[in-house]
Amino acid sequence: MGTVIDGTALDKVLRDAVDSGAVPHVAAIAADRDGVIYQGSAGPRAAGEGDPVTVDTMFRIMSMTKMPVTVAALQLVEQGRLDLDAPVADYCPEFAGVQVLAGFDGDVPQLRPPARAATVRNLVTHTTGLGYWFWSDLLVRWEQVTGVPNVVAGSAASFTAPMVADPGEAFVYGINIDWLGRVIEAVTGTGLDVAVKEGVTGPLGMDQTTFLMNDEQRPGCTPVHVKGEDGSWVSVGEVLNQAPDYWAGGHGLYGPPSDYIKFERALLRGGELDGTRILQPSTVDAAFANQIGSLDVPAEFPTADPVSSCTFRAGPGYKWGYGLLLNTTDVPGMRRAWSGAWAGLCNTQFWVDRTSGVCASIYSNFLPFVTPEAVQLYGDFERALYAAR
Repeated sequence: MGTVIDGTALDKVLRDAVDSGAVPHVAAIAADRDGVIYQGSAGPRAAGEGDPVTVDTMFRIMSMTKMPVTVAALQLVEQGRLDLDAPVADYCPEFAGVQVLAGFDGDVPQLRPPARAATVRNLVTHTTGLGYWFWSDLLVRWEQVTGVPNVVAGSAASFTAPMVADPGEAFVYGINIDWLGRVIEAVTGTGLDVAVKEGVTGPLGMDQTTFLMNDEQRPGCTPVHVKGEDGSWVSVGEVLNQAPDYWAGGHGLYGPPSDYIKFERALLRGGELDGTRILQPSTVDAAFANQIGSLDVPAEFPTADPVSSCTFRAGPGYKWGYGLLLNTTDVPGMRRAWSGAWAGLCNTQFWVDRTSGVCASIYSNFLPFVTPEAVQLYGDFERALYAAR
């Protein structure tokens, strides 16, 4: 067991965020290498209801799915079954048809072949040039003129989306890990749901984490919330397709904070938890190291769809590892340099600080992503956690 900290200040951060209307609800959990050191929550599972949210509540973790799927791919690399430097099309021949969107002639997309073949490593590091609509005006326009839905719709048609940069020339956050999921399926001959369960969630005892909730889990999942006209939170129910064409490696998992903290602890401990190893220490080290060379993660991601996301400001000096956003300098009073982190579109966030020996995550389910109020809450929670240790 980890040494439990005095959570009074953390509890207040969570409670104040709900009381102020910054978030509809929030659950948070933190651990060290030995176990959970804090867990807390505030607010109802669904707006207007009495059922409280807890660390065992099911949330859509959205892009926090990317790291477990990346780990499933890295396991195949360790087994010699997947080559990071091989072209994606070697595993998924249909990828050879993906082109670069250069612009529009009226409403006609102007497409050209990419300058070079994208590799599996490009997928893992978001350097293929594939993007997401909510941070790309080009892709918003492309979806409008083609009628092809974004990946949240769960349609296989979303895999026809073009690149917005040539492979290897920029960090563009996008649908790369959905494609990586297809690579994993091609290598293993199984569904991504099976590969993730057998390689990651099963061995770590993340028994509630799943791509599709069952009848017992569904009533305990928080709905997605948005602000109503009067400024109060209202539930809009489910936003993800419950009969998708494919298992979304980029955003498909549901699960409780009490599950994901086990995954975070495994990363914190160099790829092992309670005697079960999911990655070799050298692979974990590589995941927490700069894997994009001289490229940088943009300091700012301007929103192209304010309904889905606000502008995300990472700030200067960030790199990307394998599945992780890496801060290259210490953040005063917070995480140390080379911590690994990421977040989910419905406002979940995690980080793993191997230098300080702590990992944590904080969960709500609402849109748009990274509102100023959510960012304030994340910072307040993180500062309170480090102050309490």
